[in-house]
Amino acid sequence: MRSFRYVIVLLLAVLALGTTPVSAVQATKKGVSALNFNGVTTALADVRAGWYYAWSSNTQGITAPPGVEFVPMIWGRGSVTDAELNQARALGTTLLGFNEPDMAGQANMSVEQALDLWPRLQATGMRLGAPAVAFGGDQPGGWLDRFMSGAAARGYRVDFIPLHWYGSDFSRAATDHLRGYLQAVYDRYRKPIWLTEYALIDFTGPVPRYPSQAEQTDFVRNSTAMLQGLPFVERYAWFTLSTSTSPTGLYNGTAANESGAAYRAAG
Repeated sequence: MRSFRYVIVLLLAVLALGTTPVSAVQATKKGVSALNFNGVTTALADVRAGWYYAWSSNTQGITAPPGVEFVPMIWGRGSVTDAELNQARALGTTLLGFNEPDMAGQANMSVEQALDLWPRLQATGMRLGAPAVAFGGDQPGGWLDRFMSGAAARGYRVDFIPLHWYGSDFSRAATDHLRGYLQAVYDRYRKPIWLTEYALIDFTGPVPRYPSQAEQTDFVRNSTAMLQGLPFVERYAWFTLSTSTSPTGLYNGTAANESGAAYRAAG
């Protein structure tokens, strides 16, 4: 009887907490970035992502499958408005900070600008991720380092560190390169990591160079196995869901390519 009562109490507690059944979200750690495209809901369901984001405080018209969490983002200084902040709070519980503020073609913000605006993001009461730098998150004196130091000095809250990573080495060593970067950032700040953009793209030449499908598929298998096993990595998201957004996409419409099938199997 004691065992039976324990099971009943446990089930009641789960129901009271509103816990989502495991079958509804099969891979909470694994997510994906996505822009709207024809068949996006089907692809999101097929890839078995537990969450997604769309570089915006709103869903960009994407209808998520049941059990797939939307995570809003305040993209840049122009997004720090009452309308966008209220929208983010209405649609999610976790908020991603500015998108690549260290890049002229992205949010393009100074550390001081980001710090001055940070209390507006913090006031949402949502769990809050630092601005996601394009590179150099582990570098002393880099953009992220100066932001984190400034936030600490001002008593601001930063709950986790989103990172972006793109590898120019398409060999099997790429997974170790990624692991080393994540470990270095974690060792520096001792906060949970969200890898919100990652893929193999070589940006060192005049035009981006992309891996073959076989190279990408191999990296997807190896990197997801590594990420699943790193306890300080809370979440990760491949760049990106659709080949209509990037050659590194996982789906052609609603059909998974070879690397999409490998990502679907992860987690």
